[in-house]
Amino acid sequence: MDLSMGMELLNHDFVAFLTAVLQIMASLFVFFLGIGVVAVLVMYWADKHQTSHTIRRNYPVIGRFRYFFEHVGEFFRQYFFAGDREEMPFNRAQRSWVYRAAKNVDSTVAFGSSKPIKESGSILFLNCPYPTLTEDARETASVLIGPHCEKPYRPNSVFNISGMSFGALSIPAVRALSNGARKAGCWYNTGEGGLSPYHLEGGCDIVFQIGTAKYGVRNEAGQMDDDRLREVAAHEQVRMFEIKLSQGAKPGKGGILPGNKVTEEISKIRLIPVGQDSISPNRHPEINSTGDLLDMIERVRGVTGKPVGIKFVLGAENWLHDLCAEIKKRGSQSAPDFMTIDSCDGGTGAAPMALMDDVGLPLKESLPFVHNLLLEHGLRERVRIISSGKLINPSDAAWALCMGADFMVSARGFMLALGCIQALQCNKNTCPTGITTHIEKLQRGLVPEDKAERVKFYHDNLVHDIELIAHSCGVDEPRKLRRYHARQVMGNGQSTPLDKLFPYPETKS
Repeated sequence: MDLSMGMELLNHDFVAFLTAVLQIMASLFVFFLGIGVVAVLVMYWADKHQTSHTIRRNYPVIGRFRYFFEHVGEFFRQYFFAGDREEMPFNRAQRSWVYRAAKNVDSTVAFGSSKPIKESGSILFLNCPYPTLTEDARETASVLIGPHCEKPYRPNSVFNISGMSFGALSIPAVRALSNGARKAGCWYNTGEGGLSPYHLEGGCDIVFQIGTAKYGVRNEAGQMDDDRLREVAAHEQVRMFEIKLSQGAKPGKGGILPGNKVTEEISKIRLIPVGQDSISPNRHPEINSTGDLLDMIERVRGVTGKPVGIKFVLGAENWLHDLCAEIKKRGSQSAPDFMTIDSCDGGTGAAPMALMDDVGLPLKESLPFVHNLLLEHGLRERVRIISSGKLINPSDAAWALCMGADFMVSARGFMLALGCIQALQCNKNTCPTGITTHIEKLQRGLVPEDKAERVKFYHDNLVHDIELIAHSCGVDEPRKLRRYHARQVMGNGQSTPLDKLFPYPETKS
């Protein structure tokens, strides 16, 4: 009897408790519903009477969803709507190959290629009837850079990491790239943001980039400081210096680092104020002519004792003719030790659309032009060529070797290896993969130890597949690829040999 009464009381209490909870929930629902109705009415009135947005003025409240769907569409388009070969700057097929290579998983495909091989501009490599046997294959030939320098450099790899600045990239991203570069045996270009401890801690070879703002080697007036230059060169890991004249995504404009990315640490490394937008000059103020450029190269080489080159996206051509002529006057020792040629479709974290879309020449035109020009002036063996710009897959890199490159570099390829999902948030400090953000909560997802392995695997698998293409074409190592080993599809769907499209010049003595 007591047990029955106890259960009755318990049930009664539970019902009372549940009733009270439901009443509270109902009250909260009515409360928030009221707030929601008031908010909608306020937005309706505001939209109806504002004059900036036509859609919102004509369709109050509902018109706001246009901007929401426009925003989320950037993220969902690649998963639900775009085909494998449709997106820009890199389609799903290109990204998927990088992801598989970085994870070191099976990168074979079944049932046939999805690549539109008849599309104008497509490159077709010419396999030979007697491809190179595995036992006859050789390692990629070693190439010396800076033979006239006190400390010349002989890189280990044909494929390397292009310029990405600390500041534009997060600490975990730089750590992963630095350690991954050491594991892969390739170099890592600092970008124009100066040399950080995170570049050095991985133990990789480093190319120090000197941008127009001279970050890391500047004085208070923003001019290059020889003492700071010596401090950087004193690091044994720093193997070369690259003077950046321009880059493909924004030729004629300097680097842009938003103030919300300029932390105290970044300000110390770059030697700039904390929290302020850092806008580099659109060119080196002290370089006004061909002579000035060669003087700058000689100054940096003299102070550091290491190879010095220039990076540019080709537009006007006359300055290169003048440069070769001036080198002939001064002697071949005055030449830049290397030229990094960027493509007009190169990437960056922030650039005006007018420059990103419509200024500069693509690598398909500029690379053969520069190679031929150096041949004509007898400078090709003196000046090494490094090619950059969307070379993230083996076929793109192999094409660059055919056209005359000594080395290839990639930034976005290695960003994809780190886990980049092409969210297009690089300039907003909200990168969801922790690569281009300084928000620690977002950086947490990027584990440097894990991603360093992926950097190595991506590099190794890409180089391996370049070798596959070379061996299929009948040469025993990639640097023996020539223009006659590939053809380019033209507008009529027929292909033409690259050496016919871009004939080699007669060399001058």
